[in-house]
Amino acid sequence: MCASYGRLNRRARKPRREEGSANVDEIVERLKMAFQIDPKRDGEIVDRIAVEAKSRSSRGRRARRFPGSNMRLALVAGILAAMLGVAVATETARFIVRDSERGYVDRDNPSVASDLPAVGSFANLKAIVAKMARTGGTGYRALTQGAMLMEAEKALPGGGENPVDYSKTNVQVRGVDEADVIKTDGSNIYQIDETRVVVTRAYPPDKMKVLTVLNYGETEFYPRELYVDGRHLVVIGRGFREGKAPSPGSPTSVPPSAEPAPSYPHRELTTKVMIYDLSDGGNPRKIREAEVDGVYASSRKVGSALYLVASKYMDVYRIQQEATESASADSLRPSFRDSSRGNGFKSIDYSEMRYFPDATEPKYLMVAGLNLDNPQEPMQVSAYVGGGSNVYASTESLYVASSAYRSLQTRSSGRGFEAPSVAQVESRTDLYRFGLDGGRISYKAKGEVPGALLNQFSMDEHKGYFRVATTDGNEWAEGEATSKNNIYVLKSDDMSIVGRLDNLAPGERIYSVRFMGDRAYMVTFKQVDPFFVVDVSDPRSPKVLGALKIPGYSDYLHPYDDNHIIGFGKDTVEVSVPGLGGAVPSIAYYLGMKMALFDVTDVGHPVEKFKVVIGDRGTDSELLRNHKALLFDKAKNLLAFPVTVMEVGRGSWGGSAPQPGAWPEYGSFTFQGAYVYGINLEKGFELKGKITHLEGEPKGKSDGAVGGPQHDRKYIERILYIGDTLYTVSRDLIKANRLPDLKEERALPLN
Repeated sequence: MCASYGRLNRRARKPRREEGSANVDEIVERLKMAFQIDPKRDGEIVDRIAVEAKSRSSRGRRARRFPGSNMRLALVAGILAAMLGVAVATETARFIVRDSERGYVDRDNPSVASDLPAVGSFANLKAIVAKMARTGGTGYRALTQGAMLMEAEKALPGGGENPVDYSKTNVQVRGVDEADVIKTDGSNIYQIDETRVVVTRAYPPDKMKVLTVLNYGETEFYPRELYVDGRHLVVIGRGFREGKAPSPGSPTSVPPSAEPAPSYPHRELTTKVMIYDLSDGGNPRKIREAEVDGVYASSRKVGSALYLVASKYMDVYRIQQEATESASADSLRPSFRDSSRGNGFKSIDYSEMRYFPDATEPKYLMVAGLNLDNPQEPMQVSAYVGGGSNVYASTESLYVASSAYRSLQTRSSGRGFEAPSVAQVESRTDLYRFGLDGGRISYKAKGEVPGALLNQFSMDEHKGYFRVATTDGNEWAEGEATSKNNIYVLKSDDMSIVGRLDNLAPGERIYSVRFMGDRAYMVTFKQVDPFFVVDVSDPRSPKVLGALKIPGYSDYLHPYDDNHIIGFGKDTVEVSVPGLGGAVPSIAYYLGMKMALFDVTDVGHPVEKFKVVIGDRGTDSELLRNHKALLFDKAKNLLAFPVTVMEVGRGSWGGSAPQPGAWPEYGSFTFQGAYVYGINLEKGFELKGKITHLEGEPKGKSDGAVGGPQHDRKYIERILYIGDTLYTVSRDLIKANRLPDLKEERALPLN
């Protein structure tokens, strides 16, 4: 809130005894003068608010609503409410006031508690942005993805009649769905192809055909991800809304009596949701649209409840240049739209916004929730000043993390002219917890930990505790400034730290993390791969149980069972660097893609039981960056993923064999498609076969040095199964292969 609010509020907290009435009257008069309340129009309302406030108990009462929509009146009402511990509302907002035992409590909804202050006004927004500029945040790293042991489930497909087993998107938390570019409901396959969503009947494979194409090419909607269940198809993507901004060179605010400043149209990025009814099989019928300002960050679906997170950058220059709140300044507020409440956008009032006091990034965090089963229930949208786009969700809570960095100093590394100077980096991560309830979202608590997160796998909720893994410092620095890796355990209810494990693998950084019940698995890397097994069964005292050092590293860890975990990453080789000397006589170079099965039955002595290396340097898979690209089903003995294979000396257009002792050479493109494995504890990884959609010689030879034709429409993106049929999906083709022998059953062109 503004400075005058803070002074008046502090001064007013004492007189809540017998003599309070006289002091309240005096402060009311000061408030009228300070906020220039019109005595004829609003002065009487302020007096009525004061009388009502003095006569009411501070507990157990609902808010009293008074007429009026003047922002100054709203501020006065809010100050009086906070001062006297009651809820007083005007037509502009319902005020949330302080309860000495429970924090900030909404009297109309006592179950919702918040320790976040309201923005309150445009003037306060300017002050908040100015503070962010002084603290000097250097940005955030987004982490939005995740995965857990994926089991096939039986469900009634939306477009078919017979229930069959089918694969689900690989998600982090059981019961919490994550959007993806391709999904199936056990009958149809739904996939995003640039500006289209293609709906294909997939089961049974002999009846495969394209049912519907939802084409958004002329609507300026760009789909990114989707959800599907037995009742709804939900498509999430990028949209635009028209706005206005002052013309370049024109004043950003003018006196009320002057002509309005000229403006020019501009377009605001939005996150848009299209909701379709699937009761008519392969003919989706649009029933609702919803839209919030900002760039899409992530989403989750719990049952019929959909939750969205978006990030909207502030126009800091305009905010700082605006002298007062005006029509122009009003356009700076974030907006949203819900077709169940009309087609127009609604701006969020400053009194309804909250801000994170310690945030350094000038962004709005937009959090929205809606119930798909109740289209008449309005979408709930909240805006928070401070940003954040790193998301983890359980069935009952949503966590948003923001990692901020600050360079403290720069100094020489002491390794000669070939080694650059390194900066001492300090980082911290703010953690915000929101409660989830059937499409409704409520802010609950804030926590903070040293260091920065890698991705959503760095976070986990378990039995009332929230576990976080971070890296702090610079891996290329030395001494105290070098990187350190840590695990923190927080109480979920108040996000306070109760346990910690510091200083793991100094000089390295985290490449992957996986929390599994009472254990955590962590991979760090710089020269070799330390694989750590950590006991987190006692929240107050996490400890390392065992560690394994091997060449290579894992970018993603996936559970096989309670005592075995699969790592997906890269193989590496150490190469001596003549003349480098110092503390780093060699450098580790990555080679082909590596899969490893780790046995942690003896937690003190983990072992790499099996490993497979695919291709040479340059081999890559989306799985190393996106867990949703993995298909794994233990019961079916099935593991599959898309991969681009590069091999030295075997490329389609040449390549030379590696020379002994030389630095590893990049391979040339030889394959893109699905690698399909069986996996068990007796034989490890068994390659069942390879499936590709490419025909003949690959095109795009100019791309060979960096991995072949990177954007070919026949590159396989996802692998899934329905019943005993394995489907590989690219933008141009769907292939159906029989399990387990992978005999091709049908190929369906999509164009």
